[in-house]
Amino acid sequence: ATRQALGEAAMRLAIERGLDNLLVEDIAEAADVSPRTFNNYFTSKYEAICALMLDRSYRIGEELRTRPGSERLWDAITAAVLAVYAVSATPPDPQVIAGIRLVTSSPVLRGEYLKALAISQYELAGAITARLGDASPGPSFTRGLAGAVVSAVQAATERWLYAEPPVPIVPLVEAALRQLAEGMAARRPCP
Repeated sequence: ATRQALGEAAMRLAIERGLDNLLVEDIAEAADVSPRTFNNYFTSKYEAICALMLDRSYRIGEELRTRPGSERLWDAITAAVLAVYAVSATPPDPQVIAGIRLVTSSPVLRGEYLKALAISQYELAGAITARLGDASPGPSFTRGLAGAVVSAVQAATERWLYAEPPVPIVPLVEAALRQLAEGMAARRPCP
């Protein structure tokens, strides 16, 4: 709960004040913790901002692990991703989305964002491996599939971020995953 509160405070304050005007002390105060407590969770304000995306990936992995074993892998992955994104079913406020664009376009934040994307891929690959168990074709398959899913979600997020007027993210994520599945099905050789 503290980690989530810090991540939410970091993003909200970065949107309100601008990334350059944001201090760790401000984030800690907004989350009602000390700067020392902040440092127990994050090494920088950039890491705190990216924590929201990273926490979402952990929830996707947890959701995938709880899906019924009889469900096809792709259906389970899609359901897990959509279950986590379902909380964002309405279009964002235009001022908020403009603020998110400013924050996420910062070159300084880009490195932390890419690190969070890589961790997201590993988390999803671990959940896929756990789901497949002994039937897993191997780590290259699970890592590749996880990378494709994370990339599709990232593409949908970018479309959401720059949509005019703002739109809900859920249909974009759903469409991205559907297009990925259809593209893979159309390109794979028949047995």
